[in-house]
Amino acid sequence: MSGAARVVLAAAVLLALSGCSAPSWVPLVGKASTAKAPEPPPPAPPAHEVRAPILSRPATPTDADSIVDRVVCVVNSDAITLYELEEAEAYYVYETKQVPSTNEERVALRDKMLANIIEKRLQLQQAEREKLVIEDAEMKEQLDEIQKRLGAKNEAEFEQMVKAQGLSPEGVKKRLREQLLVERIKRRKVNLRISVTEEDIDQYLNANREKLETGLTFEARHILFVPTAGAGEDGWQTARRRAEDVYARVMAGEDFGELAREFSDDTATAKNDGRLGVLKRGELAPDIEKAILRLSPGEHSPPFRSEVGYHLFELESKETLAGEQLAQARNQIRDILYKQKYEIRLNEWLAEIRSRAIIEMRL
Repeated sequence: MSGAARVVLAAAVLLALSGCSAPSWVPLVGKASTAKAPEPPPPAPPAHEVRAPILSRPATPTDADSIVDRVVCVVNSDAITLYELEEAEAYYVYETKQVPSTNEERVALRDKMLANIIEKRLQLQQAEREKLVIEDAEMKEQLDEIQKRLGAKNEAEFEQMVKAQGLSPEGVKKRLREQLLVERIKRRKVNLRISVTEEDIDQYLNANREKLETGLTFEARHILFVPTAGAGEDGWQTARRRAEDVYARVMAGEDFGELAREFSDDTATAKNDGRLGVLKRGELAPDIEKAILRLSPGEHSPPFRSEVGYHLFELESKETLAGEQLAQARNQIRDILYKQKYEIRLNEWLAEIRSRAIIEMRL
C-alpha cells in the first residue's frame, strides 16, 4: 500500500470513528507500531493535600523531543503521553491543512490539542464513575458501519486494512468504545437536561421576524412627488403639499392607479398605475420597505419623505410566515435554540467536572 493510500485509510478510519472531531489515537503514518509503553502515572496525592485545578508548568527538559512517550499531563490519576499529543497534532494538520509556520503557532496548536485530550479524559472518567458501559452488540453495529464506509467486505479484510496502517484491531475497538462512552455521558449530562419550548420559539420568532421573512415577496404601488430642482426647501414643501392633496383624494375613494397615471413624477411606473412589481424583502431601501410593509394589503400610507421626494404607497399583497413556511421556520428556530442551549449546558458541565479535577501539567 502506498504512503498516500495509507494516509487516506487512516483518515477514513478517523472520520468513521469520530464524526467531525479528530481523536488523538491513530498513529502517524510510518511511525513504528511497537511504541514504548507509557511510564506509569504518579501516585495520587494524599487525601489532605489541596492542589489548584491547574498547576504551573515546570521547565521543559532540553531533551524532551527525544522522549516520545514521556508523560505531559496527569488528569486525576490518568496519564497523557507526548505520543498521544503528537498524534492529535498530526491529524489536526492533516485534516485542516493548516501547518504551523511559527513557534508561537506550534505552541498554540499543542495547547489546543492537549486541552481537547484533557476534556475527553475528564468525560471518560465521569462515564466510568457512573458505570456506563457499551454493549458488545452496539460495538458490532458501529464496527460494521465503519467497515462499510471503508469498503471492507468482511471483518478479516477490515482488520487487514487496519493493520496495514500500523493499527491494531483491539486498539481501534478500544478507541471506538471510548468515543461511544463520551457520547453517552454527554447525552446523560447535557442532552437530556435541555429542552426548547413553544414559548421559546415564539419569543425568537417575534424578535427576529424581519430577518426570517427576508426573501419573501410583496407587491406595491406608489405615487411619487419630486421637489422642483434648485428650489431648495420651498421645493420640498411644494412636493409635500401635492402629496397631501392627492392622499386626501385617495382616502376619499378615488382610484389609486388613475391618480398615479395623472400625478406621479415616476414616469416608469406611472403608466402602469404606479405598480412597483413583485419585490423581495431586502430589495428596496430599508426606510421605504419598512413604510410599505407596515401596511396591510389594500391599505395606503400617508405622504412619506425619502431621499428623492414624497411617496404615497399602496400595499397590494405580501407573503408572510404562515402555513408550511411558518412550520419550517419554527423547526429551524427549534434547531437554533437547541444548539445554543446545548453549547451553554455542555460548557457548564465541562467547567464543573474540570473544577473538581486535579490536572498536573508536565509539558
